[in-house]
Amino acid sequence: MTTSAQPESIKAEAPTTIALTDIAAQKVKALIEQEGRDDLRLRVAVQPGGCSGMRYQLFFDERSLDGDVVTDFDGVEVVVDRMSAPYLAGASIDFADRIDAQGFTIDNPNAQNSCACGDSFH
Repeated sequence: MTTSAQPESIKAEAPTTIALTDIAAQKVKALIEQEGRDDLRLRVAVQPGGCSGMRYQLFFDERSLDGDVVTDFDGVEVVVDRMSAPYLAGASIDFADRIDAQGFTIDNPNAQNSCACGDSFH
């Protein structure tokens, strides 16, 4: 009796959540500490608007909405509402503190086109 081993196929799954770099997580944690509250989370949303059709929103929020996707990064919770989640799956948030750029940046593989300001995409 012989058995032939079938090679297992490995299926790469697309990321389903947003990622936060260590530097961005440290910055978010510091900003929340400055607010003096422990109930805030970073909410990331996609809204209609901007020169390319959609724009990002990042803000602190204490609310919990039905269908929120919550991801914890070393004690920092990032929340994405269920309507924005498909647009942000696999996106990465970083924080730049350079002479030529300062603030949070979003690298989104789902964005087909973006505008010069970097805040809007299609």
